Amino acid sequence: MTQELAIDVRGLVKRFGSKTAVNGVDIQMPRGQVWGFLGPNGSGKTTTIRMICGLLKLTDGEGECLGFDIRKDASLIKAQTGYMTQKFSFWTDLTIRENLEFVARLYRLKNASRVVDETLDGLSLSKRQHQLAGALSGGWKQRLALAAVSMHHPKLLLLDEPTAGVDPQARRDFWDEIHRLSSNGITVLVSTHYMDEAERCDRIVYLANGKKVAEGTVAQIIDMSGLITFRGEGENVRHLAPQLEHAPGIDHVAYFASALHVSGSDRSAIRHALDQLNDDGADWKEVRPSLEDTFIELKARAGDDTRQHA
Repeated sequence: MTQELAIDVRGLVKRFGSKTAVNGVDIQMPRGQVWGFLGPNGSGKTTTIRMICGLLKLTDGEGECLGFDIRKDASLIKAQTGYMTQKFSFWTDLTIRENLEFVARLYRLKNASRVVDETLDGLSLSKRQHQLAGALSGGWKQRLALAAVSMHHPKLLLLDEPTAGVDPQARRDFWDEIHRLSSNGITVLVSTHYMDEAERCDRIVYLANGKKVAEGTVAQIIDMSGLITFRGEGENVRHLAPQLEHAPGIDHVAYFASALHVSGSDRSAIRHALDQLNDDGADWKEVRPSLEDTFIELKARAGDDTRQHA
């Protein structure tokens, strides 16, 4: 049975003057899933999100969001979408409750006071409802922002780097809320730079230089990269990095948790480079590449960004 799509866009292109910010992006995202949108800064993630929800006109391309034409029905899409921007965009001199009450009026919600009460309870904000938004920590600001963009019960949430700058516990709590909303039928597309957050998604889309480079589950993207990684452990293993960084067949060298990851696409070349080391007893084993290893490889394969002259 074919899954109903929340997002079905094809060949999205956006140009700003001489620069092509997004170049031919396709996304077919089923309803009710949580997808991660990843890529380096400036890769086109935010521009793509804004085209999908009708905030930015397309230069080229076509598609539907929530069954509406993204070119013709922007107002209908926005009414059923919650969009959380990178920067906290609510009123710092209002309390949490006052912010939500104002947003409820913007959405012309019926029984607004009851909806605000339910939203405060649902996101554990009731005890802080009279606190000024400007006095909140980063984690609580993000929770307020999520409350504001979800209180009108949208069918789609677009979250643009929602947890940047918040502590690990706040990030974990935030993701628990995302999955709770998804379990209630909301579709969620979230851009992030955090690999642990990407691993919480049903599927990942990776952009580089304005183009879609890869799409799939975490396991599928790691497998399709063809990357081979060896992990070295030992007391002085970090000091071996300079010997390996320019060795033939070695594409990436990174230090993780008292171990060195050495990656490339040629297993025999990697083994040869490791055999040449003056390694003081380091223990090397082939391991499954991490998602971070994979994304570094994907970025390298994408090459330099030449869009400014497109």
